[in-house]
Amino acid sequence: MNGIFVYSEDIAVTKQLLNIGRSLADVLQVNVTALALNETETDTAGLIACGAEKVIALSGSNPWVESYAESIAECIAKENPLLVLIGGTMRGKDVAARIAAWHSHGLVNSAMSIEVVERKLETKRMLYGGLAVCTEELSEGCIVTIDPRTYEEAAADPLRSGDVVACTAQSNDAVLVGGVCPIVRERADLANAEKIICVGRGLSSQSDMKLVEDLAEKIGAEIGCSRSIAEDYHWLPTESYIGLSGQKVKPQLYLSIGISGQVQHIVGARDARIIVAIDKNEKAPIFSAADYGIVGDLYEIVPKLIEKLGK
Repeated sequence: MNGIFVYSEDIAVTKQLLNIGRSLADVLQVNVTALALNETETDTAGLIACGAEKVIALSGSNPWVESYAESIAECIAKENPLLVLIGGTMRGKDVAARIAAWHSHGLVNSAMSIEVVERKLETKRMLYGGLAVCTEELSEGCIVTIDPRTYEEAAADPLRSGDVVACTAQSNDAVLVGGVCPIVRERADLANAEKIICVGRGLSSQSDMKLVEDLAEKIGAEIGCSRSIAEDYHWLPTESYIGLSGQKVKPQLYLSIGISGQVQHIVGARDARIIVAIDKNEKAPIFSAADYGIVGDLYEIVPKLIEKLGK
């Protein structure tokens, strides 16, 4: 088995994978190979700068990455890697499953961490909606998907050198697309927001959203919500709710207002760098996940925050 192999159809996610891939490779004293599909020379050079010793530059005419799963699998077979890291996007997980089946190798989806323990690789991932953490020891050649933004992008070193190998990918036309309909979002993409205010059923009425909007404006935050606010009350669009079946976010600041913090919600917010909670119930589960908590009536606390921030 040779080295570590990383791939994502999103070049930014590939650089995130190179962060952990490079760290593991340094411990195991192996090389890192990155695969780039239809990327520019600048992109492939960027992957080398971020830690890849070799970049395989696949090129093909089909715009759908799923069509190249077999070609990617063949590249992996030639490299015979110890570990394969694939970006855990929806399309990445589709490709990962196809590759795992093609190789008859193990597959771990949505690993939240991966490390070397006594010269063996171990992953951790959530089970049962975040109620349990599963630790798994990987077999050689195992494929692991890692969700975007689990790691920061690898620091680039422009002096780093490496090899670029150009290959032509063979497209499997079993993937046929009848039409493309872009998603029309009513609000900003919460997955990329740096600050988020999330509201729950602690709000008494939809008109009280104005209070939250004023606070969001003061701190430059986007607004999210619990599932009931979007699906039961329809105060915000469905893409705004955060949780197990909603969005998974990773902001620098996550301010929870009037949310009890059941595990299904916390799964979507637990990766925030700082979690601040406001709730009148001192026993609310949200306080167990929060870095800072304020026990009190949001209708008293939020106006005071707005006033202080205004000064």
